[in-house]
Amino acid sequence: MTVTAKTPVAPSDMAAKTGSKGPKLIGQRGTRRLLNRTALLAAAVVILFAVSVLLGSYTVTIPDFFRILFAHLTGGEKIPGASFIVMENKLPRAVIGTMIGLAFGLAGTLFQTMLRNPLASPDVIGISYGASAAAVVAIVVFGASGVAVSGAALGGALGVATIIYAISSGAIRGTNRGDAAGNRLILAGVGIAAALHAVVNFLMTRADIRTAADALVWLNGSLNSANWDRAGVLALALAFLIPAVVAIAGPLRILELGPDAAAGLGIRVGATRLALVIIAVSLAAVATAAAGPVSFVAFLAGPIARRFTGKASLPASAFVGALIVLAADYVAVNLAPLLLDGTVLPVGVITGALGAPFLLWLLVTANRKDA
Repeated sequence: MTVTAKTPVAPSDMAAKTGSKGPKLIGQRGTRRLLNRTALLAAAVVILFAVSVLLGSYTVTIPDFFRILFAHLTGGEKIPGASFIVMENKLPRAVIGTMIGLAFGLAGTLFQTMLRNPLASPDVIGISYGASAAAVVAIVVFGASGVAVSGAALGGALGVATIIYAISSGAIRGTNRGDAAGNRLILAGVGIAAALHAVVNFLMTRADIRTAADALVWLNGSLNSANWDRAGVLALALAFLIPAVVAIAGPLRILELGPDAAAGLGIRVGATRLALVIIAVSLAAVATAAAGPVSFVAFLAGPIARRFTGKASLPASAFVGALIVLAADYVAVNLAPLLLDGTVLPVGVITGALGAPFLLWLLVTANRKDA
Protein backbone atom coordinates (compact mmCIF):
# COMPACT_ATOMS: atom_id res chain seq x y z
CA MET A 1 0.00 0.00 0.00
CA THR A 2 1.38 3.38 -1.05
CA VAL A 3 1.10 6.32 1.32
CA THR A 4 0.93 9.72 -0.36
CA ALA A 5 2.10 12.70 1.66
CA LYS A 6 -0.30 15.64 1.65
CA THR A 7 1.00 19.16 1.25
CA PRO A 8 -0.09 21.40 4.14
CA VAL A 9 -2.63 23.96 3.10
CA ALA A 10 -1.98 27.53 4.19
CA PRO A 11 -4.76 29.26 6.11
CA SER A 12 -5.10 31.81 3.33
CA ASP A 13 -5.50 29.04 0.73
CA MET A 14 -7.99 27.27 2.95
CA ALA A 15 -9.97 30.50 3.29
CA ALA A 16 -9.94 30.96 -0.46
CA LYS A 17 -11.13 27.39 -1.05
CA THR A 18 -13.86 27.41 1.54
CA GLY A 19 -15.04 30.90 0.74
CA SER A 20 -14.60 32.04 4.34
CA LYS A 21 -13.73 35.65 5.06
CA GLY A 22 -10.77 35.01 7.31
CA PRO A 23 -10.28 36.23 10.89
CA LYS A 24 -8.81 39.58 9.85
CA LEU A 25 -11.83 40.54 7.74
CA ILE A 26 -14.20 39.30 10.43
CA GLY A 27 -12.35 41.42 12.99
CA GLN A 28 -12.56 44.46 10.74
CA ARG A 29 -16.27 43.92 10.27
CA GLY A 30 -16.77 43.65 14.04
CA THR A 31 -14.77 46.83 14.63
CA ARG A 32 -16.73 48.67 11.94
CA ARG A 33 -20.01 47.54 13.49
CA LEU A 34 -18.84 48.69 16.93
CA LEU A 35 -17.85 52.12 15.62
CA ASN A 36 -21.07 52.57 13.64
CA ARG A 37 -23.31 51.60 16.53
CA THR A 38 -21.35 53.70 19.00
CA ALA A 39 -21.80 56.66 16.64
CA LEU A 40 -25.55 55.92 16.58
CA LEU A 41 -25.63 55.99 20.37
CA ALA A 42 -23.76 59.31 20.40
CA ALA A 43 -26.25 60.76 17.89
CA ALA A 44 -29.13 59.48 20.04
CA VAL A 45 -27.67 61.28 23.07
CA VAL A 46 -27.52 64.54 21.12
CA ILE A 47 -31.11 64.12 19.91
CA LEU A 48 -32.46 63.27 23.36
CA PHE A 49 -30.50 66.16 24.86
CA ALA A 50 -32.20 68.51 22.39
CA VAL A 51 -35.59 66.96 23.16
CA SER A 52 -35.06 67.49 26.89
CA VAL A 53 -34.22 71.17 26.39
CA LEU A 54 -36.66 72.11 23.63
CA LEU A 55 -39.73 69.98 24.35
CA GLY A 56 -41.78 69.06 27.38
CA SER A 57 -44.19 71.05 29.52
CA TYR A 58 -42.58 74.25 28.21
CA THR A 59 -41.54 74.14 24.55
CA VAL A 60 -38.88 76.31 22.96
CA THR A 61 -38.23 76.69 19.24
CA ILE A 62 -34.71 76.16 17.91
CA PRO A 63 -34.27 79.83 16.83
CA ASP A 64 -35.47 81.03 20.25
CA PHE A 65 -33.07 78.63 21.98
CA PHE A 66 -30.08 80.03 20.14
CA ARG A 67 -31.31 83.59 20.79
CA ILE A 68 -31.56 82.81 24.49
CA LEU A 69 -28.16 81.12 24.57
CA PHE A 70 -26.47 83.96 22.64
CA ALA A 71 -28.07 86.59 24.87
CA HIS A 72 -26.97 84.70 27.98
CA LEU A 73 -23.37 84.48 26.78
CA THR A 74 -23.13 88.07 25.57
CA GLY A 75 -25.36 89.80 28.11
CA GLY A 76 -27.93 90.74 25.49
CA GLU A 77 -31.67 91.17 25.81
CA LYS A 78 -33.44 88.25 27.43
CA ILE A 79 -36.84 86.77 26.59
CA PRO A 80 -39.02 87.17 29.72
CA GLY A 81 -39.75 83.81 31.31
CA ALA A 82 -38.22 81.74 28.52
CA SER A 83 -34.63 82.77 29.26
CA PHE A 84 -34.96 81.79 32.92
CA ILE A 85 -36.64 78.45 32.18
CA VAL A 86 -34.07 77.44 29.57
CA MET A 87 -30.87 78.73 31.15
CA GLU A 88 -31.63 78.08 34.82
CA ASN A 89 -33.75 74.94 34.63
CA LYS A 90 -33.89 72.92 31.43
CA LEU A 91 -30.35 73.35 30.08
CA PRO A 92 -28.39 72.75 33.32
CA ARG A 93 -30.71 69.83 34.07
CA ALA A 94 -29.94 68.24 30.70
CA VAL A 95 -26.22 68.97 31.00
CA ILE A 96 -25.95 67.39 34.46
CA GLY A 97 -28.16 64.47 33.41
CA THR A 98 -25.86 63.77 30.46
CA MET A 99 -22.69 63.98 32.54
CA ILE A 100 -23.90 61.77 35.38
CA GLY A 101 -25.14 59.24 32.81
CA LEU A 102 -21.68 59.17 31.23
CA ALA A 103 -20.02 58.81 34.63
CA PHE A 104 -22.33 56.05 35.90
CA GLY A 105 -22.09 54.17 32.59
CA LEU A 106 -18.29 54.21 32.68
CA ALA A 107 -18.13 53.32 36.38
CA GLY A 108 -20.44 50.33 36.03
CA THR A 109 -18.67 48.98 32.95
CA LEU A 110 -15.23 49.33 34.55
CA PHE A 111 -16.36 47.27 37.54
CA GLN A 112 -18.20 44.68 35.46
CA THR A 113 -15.32 44.24 33.03
CA MET A 114 -12.58 44.15 35.66
CA LEU A 115 -14.41 41.61 37.83
CA ARG A 116 -16.03 39.79 34.88
CA ASN A 117 -19.36 39.84 36.68
CA PRO A 118 -22.49 41.68 35.48
CA LEU A 119 -23.58 42.23 39.10
CA ALA A 120 -20.47 44.26 39.93
CA SER A 121 -21.85 47.78 39.70
CA PRO A 122 -21.73 50.63 42.23
CA ASP A 123 -25.44 50.10 42.98
CA VAL A 124 -24.98 46.48 43.98
CA ILE A 125 -21.62 46.50 45.76
CA GLY A 126 -22.47 49.24 48.23
CA ILE A 127 -20.68 52.33 46.93
CA SER A 128 -23.94 54.17 46.24
CA TYR A 129 -25.16 53.23 49.72
CA GLY A 130 -22.00 54.73 51.18
CA ALA A 131 -22.78 58.01 49.49
CA SER A 132 -26.42 57.81 50.57
CA ALA A 133 -25.63 57.09 54.22
CA ALA A 134 -23.10 59.93 54.43
CA ALA A 135 -25.52 62.37 52.79
CA VAL A 136 -28.39 61.39 55.08
CA VAL A 137 -26.15 61.82 58.14
CA ALA A 138 -25.22 65.29 56.87
CA ILE A 139 -28.86 66.23 56.27
CA VAL A 140 -30.48 64.71 59.37
CA VAL A 141 -27.76 65.07 62.01
CA PHE A 142 -25.95 68.23 60.93
CA GLY A 143 -28.71 69.99 58.98
CA ALA A 144 -26.49 70.33 55.90
CA SER A 145 -27.72 71.28 52.45
CA GLY A 146 -26.42 71.98 48.96
CA VAL A 147 -22.67 71.63 48.49
CA ALA A 148 -22.14 70.20 51.97
CA VAL A 149 -24.43 67.26 51.19
CA SER A 150 -22.62 66.61 47.90
CA GLY A 151 -19.27 66.72 49.69
CA ALA A 152 -20.50 64.27 52.33
CA ALA A 153 -21.78 61.92 49.64
CA LEU A 154 -18.44 62.04 47.84
CA GLY A 155 -16.54 61.29 51.02
CA GLY A 156 -18.93 58.49 51.99
CA ALA A 157 -18.61 56.76 48.61
CA LEU A 158 -14.81 56.91 48.69
CA GLY A 159 -14.66 55.74 52.31
CA VAL A 160 -16.95 52.77 51.80
CA ALA A 161 -15.10 51.80 48.61
CA THR A 162 -11.85 51.77 50.57
CA ILE A 163 -13.34 49.49 53.22
CA ILE A 164 -14.82 47.13 50.63
CA TYR A 165 -11.55 46.87 48.72
CA ALA A 166 -9.56 46.32 51.90
CA ILE A 167 -11.86 43.51 53.02
CA SER A 168 -11.95 41.80 49.64
CA SER A 169 -8.20 42.04 49.03
CA GLY A 170 -7.30 40.61 52.43
CA ALA A 171 -5.59 43.76 53.70
CA ILE A 172 -7.59 43.72 56.95
CA ARG A 173 -6.73 40.06 57.54
CA GLY A 174 -3.04 40.86 57.01
CA THR A 175 -2.65 38.83 53.83
CA ASN A 176 -2.91 41.75 51.35
CA ARG A 177 -2.49 39.75 48.16
CA GLY A 178 -3.38 42.83 46.11
CA ASP A 179 -6.13 41.22 44.05
CA ALA A 180 -9.69 42.01 45.02
CA ALA A 181 -11.37 38.85 43.83
CA GLY A 182 -14.71 39.54 42.24
CA ASN A 183 -16.87 37.32 44.43
CA ARG A 184 -15.35 38.57 47.68
CA LEU A 185 -15.67 42.20 46.60
CA ILE A 186 -19.34 41.77 45.67
CA LEU A 187 -20.16 39.89 48.88
CA ALA A 188 -18.34 42.46 51.01
CA GLY A 189 -20.19 45.25 49.20
CA VAL A 190 -23.57 43.62 49.65
CA GLY A 191 -22.95 43.12 53.35
CA ILE A 192 -21.81 46.70 53.93
CA ALA A 193 -24.71 48.00 51.82
CA ALA A 194 -27.17 46.13 54.06
CA ALA A 195 -25.62 47.67 57.18
CA LEU A 196 -25.68 51.16 55.68
CA HIS A 197 -29.27 50.69 54.57
CA ALA A 198 -30.18 49.98 58.20
CA VAL A 199 -28.37 53.14 59.27
CA VAL A 200 -30.28 55.21 56.72
CA ASN A 201 -33.62 53.73 57.84
CA PHE A 202 -32.84 54.48 61.48
CA LEU A 203 -31.93 58.09 60.72
CA MET A 204 -35.06 58.56 58.62
CA THR A 205 -37.26 57.39 61.50
CA ARG A 206 -35.60 59.90 63.83
CA ALA A 207 -35.86 62.89 61.48
CA ASP A 208 -38.74 65.35 61.35
CA ILE A 209 -41.09 65.22 58.37
CA ARG A 210 -39.52 68.04 56.35
CA THR A 211 -35.96 66.82 56.84
CA ALA A 212 -36.98 63.26 56.00
CA ALA A 213 -38.72 64.48 52.84
CA ASP A 214 -35.58 66.33 51.73
CA ALA A 215 -33.43 63.29 52.43
CA LEU A 216 -35.86 60.98 50.63
CA VAL A 217 -35.77 63.06 47.46
CA TRP A 218 -31.98 62.97 47.53
CA LEU A 219 -31.92 59.22 48.22
CA ASN A 220 -34.00 58.50 45.13
CA GLY A 221 -31.69 60.49 42.88
CA SER A 222 -33.02 63.73 41.46
CA LEU A 223 -32.03 66.46 38.99
CA ASN A 224 -34.36 69.03 40.56
CA SER A 225 -31.44 70.83 42.20
CA ALA A 226 -29.40 71.05 38.98
CA ASN A 227 -27.56 74.35 38.55
CA TRP A 228 -24.54 75.70 36.73
CA ASP A 229 -22.28 75.63 39.80
CA ARG A 230 -22.88 71.92 40.25
CA ALA A 231 -22.47 71.35 36.51
CA GLY A 232 -19.12 73.15 36.56
CA VAL A 233 -17.76 71.03 39.42
CA LEU A 234 -18.92 67.83 37.73
CA ALA A 235 -17.42 68.89 34.38
CA LEU A 236 -14.10 69.65 36.07
CA ALA A 237 -14.06 66.21 37.73
CA LEU A 238 -14.86 64.44 34.45
CA ALA A 239 -12.13 66.44 32.70
CA PHE A 240 -9.63 64.56 34.89
CA LEU A 241 -11.41 61.19 35.15
CA ILE A 242 -12.27 60.54 31.49
CA PRO A 243 -8.60 60.82 30.35
CA ALA A 244 -7.78 58.40 33.19
CA VAL A 245 -10.35 55.97 31.78
CA VAL A 246 -8.76 56.29 28.34
CA ALA A 247 -5.32 55.58 29.83
CA ILE A 248 -6.51 52.49 31.75
CA ALA A 249 -8.58 51.04 28.89
CA GLY A 250 -5.61 49.20 27.34
CA PRO A 251 -4.55 47.36 30.51
CA LEU A 252 -8.22 46.63 31.21
CA ARG A 253 -8.57 44.73 27.92
CA ILE A 254 -5.52 42.64 28.79
CA LEU A 255 -6.83 42.05 32.31
CA GLU A 256 -9.97 40.52 30.77
CA LEU A 257 -7.80 37.55 29.74
CA GLY A 258 -7.38 36.65 33.39
CA PRO A 259 -4.82 37.59 36.06
CA ASP A 260 -2.27 34.92 35.09
CA ALA A 261 -2.33 35.77 31.39
CA ALA A 262 -2.23 39.50 32.15
CA ALA A 263 0.77 39.04 34.46
CA GLY A 264 2.51 37.03 31.75
CA LEU A 265 1.99 39.93 29.34
CA GLY A 266 3.68 42.35 31.70
CA ILE A 267 0.63 43.84 33.47
CA ARG A 268 0.99 44.55 37.17
CA VAL A 269 -2.33 43.01 38.11
CA GLY A 270 -2.65 44.34 41.66
CA ALA A 271 -1.68 47.90 40.78
CA THR A 272 -3.91 47.90 37.69
CA ARG A 273 -6.93 46.66 39.62
CA LEU A 274 -6.35 49.23 42.34
CA ALA A 275 -6.16 52.00 39.71
CA LEU A 276 -9.35 50.72 38.07
CA VAL A 277 -11.18 50.68 41.41
CA ILE A 278 -10.04 54.23 42.22
CA ILE A 279 -11.16 55.56 38.83
CA ALA A 280 -14.49 53.71 38.84
CA VAL A 281 -15.30 54.71 42.41
CA SER A 282 -14.40 58.33 41.68
CA LEU A 283 -16.73 58.37 38.66
CA ALA A 284 -19.61 56.91 40.67
CA ALA A 285 -18.87 59.20 43.62
CA VAL A 286 -18.86 62.49 41.69
CA ALA A 287 -22.03 61.49 39.82
CA THR A 288 -23.76 60.56 43.08
CA ALA A 289 -22.61 63.78 44.72
CA ALA A 290 -24.14 65.78 41.85
CA ALA A 291 -27.59 64.17 41.68
CA GLY A 292 -27.88 61.48 44.33
CA PRO A 293 -27.69 57.71 43.81
CA VAL A 294 -29.62 57.42 40.53
CA SER A 295 -30.22 53.70 40.79
CA PHE A 296 -29.37 51.03 38.22
CA VAL A 297 -27.83 53.35 35.59
CA ALA A 298 -24.36 51.93 36.21
CA PHE A 299 -25.83 48.43 36.30
CA LEU A 300 -27.82 48.73 33.07
CA ALA A 301 -25.46 50.67 30.81
CA GLY A 302 -22.80 48.02 30.22
CA PRO A 303 -25.05 45.02 29.39
CA ILE A 304 -27.32 47.10 27.14
CA ALA A 305 -24.34 48.56 25.27
CA ARG A 306 -22.80 45.10 24.88
CA ARG A 307 -25.98 43.70 23.37
CA PHE A 308 -26.35 46.65 21.02
CA THR A 309 -22.76 46.80 19.77
CA GLY A 310 -21.85 43.11 20.00
CA LYS A 311 -18.91 43.56 22.39
CA ALA A 312 -17.92 45.41 25.55
CA SER A 313 -17.21 49.07 24.86
CA LEU A 314 -16.53 51.86 27.32
CA PRO A 315 -17.69 54.70 24.98
CA ALA A 316 -20.89 52.83 24.09
CA SER A 317 -21.61 52.17 27.77
CA ALA A 318 -21.09 55.85 28.57
CA PHE A 319 -23.54 56.91 25.86
CA VAL A 320 -26.10 54.32 27.00
CA GLY A 321 -25.82 55.67 30.55
CA ALA A 322 -26.50 59.19 29.30
CA LEU A 323 -29.47 57.95 27.26
CA ILE A 324 -30.97 56.18 30.27
CA VAL A 325 -30.73 59.26 32.51
CA LEU A 326 -32.02 61.70 29.86
CA ALA A 327 -34.93 59.44 28.88
CA ALA A 328 -35.86 58.68 32.51
CA ASP A 329 -35.74 62.35 33.46
CA TYR A 330 -37.93 63.32 30.50
CA VAL A 331 -40.49 60.71 31.55
CA ALA A 332 -40.30 61.78 35.21
CA VAL A 333 -40.75 65.49 34.48
CA ASN A 334 -43.09 65.54 31.50
CA LEU A 335 -45.01 62.26 31.24
CA ALA A 336 -45.41 61.12 34.86
CA PRO A 337 -47.35 64.28 35.88
CA LEU A 338 -49.94 63.46 33.23
CA LEU A 339 -50.56 60.08 34.85
CA LEU A 340 -50.12 61.07 38.51
CA ASP A 341 -52.17 64.26 38.79
CA GLY A 342 -49.22 66.60 38.37
CA THR A 343 -46.70 64.72 40.54
CA VAL A 344 -43.13 65.09 39.28
CA LEU A 345 -41.07 62.01 40.12
CA PRO A 346 -37.34 61.96 40.88
CA VAL A 347 -35.37 60.48 38.01
CA GLY A 348 -34.14 57.63 40.24
CA VAL A 349 -37.68 56.31 40.61
CA ILE A 350 -37.91 55.76 36.85
CA THR A 351 -34.46 54.18 36.53
CA GLY A 352 -35.23 51.94 39.50
CA ALA A 353 -38.45 50.80 37.85
CA LEU A 354 -36.44 49.88 34.75
CA GLY A 355 -33.52 48.31 36.56
CA ALA A 356 -35.32 45.94 38.93
CA PRO A 357 -36.95 43.81 36.17
CA PHE A 358 -33.65 43.79 34.25
CA LEU A 359 -31.81 42.50 37.33
CA LEU A 360 -34.37 39.72 37.79
CA TRP A 361 -34.13 38.81 34.10
CA LEU A 362 -30.33 38.69 34.34
CA LEU A 363 -30.49 36.38 37.35
CA VAL A 364 -33.01 34.08 35.63
CA THR A 365 -30.95 33.82 32.45
CA ALA A 366 -27.78 33.20 34.48
CA ASN A 367 -29.52 30.33 36.30
CA ARG A 368 -30.57 28.82 32.97
CA LYS A 369 -26.97 28.92 31.72
CA ASP A 370 -25.71 27.28 34.90
CA ALA A 371 -28.37 24.55 34.74
